[in-house]
Amino acid sequence: MTENETSPTFWDELTSPINLILVFFILYLLYKIIKSHLETSGPATPPPPPMAKLRKDMTVAELKKYDGSDEEGRVLLAVNGIIFDVTKGKRFYGPGGPYAAFAGKDATRGLATGEVAASDKEYDDVSDLSPDEVASAKEWEEQFKEKYDIVGRLLKPGETPNKYDDEVSEHKNEKKNEDKKAQ
Repeated sequence: MTENETSPTFWDELTSPINLILVFFILYLLYKIIKSHLETSGPATPPPPPMAKLRKDMTVAELKKYDGSDEEGRVLLAVNGIIFDVTKGKRFYGPGGPYAAFAGKDATRGLATGEVAASDKEYDDVSDLSPDEVASAKEWEEQFKEKYDIVGRLLKPGETPNKYDDEVSEHKNEKKNEDKKAQ
């Protein structure tokens, strides 16, 4: 370098054509990012109000109404004589879902055997299942108990339904029975 040549200043570096293009490109990307965040953080539509809890024993014929196809969209299924409200899993059990065959039906046999088909019998006593299939159905029942609300019992022909209070749930009754046994 000679004495007459000076090193470029920061301003000279910044205003070079390639750096100006890069600065404008970075500013454009920042603008797009901020704009997308502002658009998505706008007012979201509120979720639909939760359905009232259903608590009653049903026959197979009564259960058929709850396959998710009516305007309420409630989906129920039974496993080992216990009816579960699986509406929050509607994308699986509702119309068009991979397990829609179980909606509004007793799913015990299908879950126990691994076949996605529910029983269309008036009442399927599943007494002909193998011990492994019974164990599989019991595992499914436990999974459903952890994930979904219990509606009531699936009634056998001639059986009378229980009357449930709004405040009492089967889970609370089971807890009370466990506490009594512990004492």
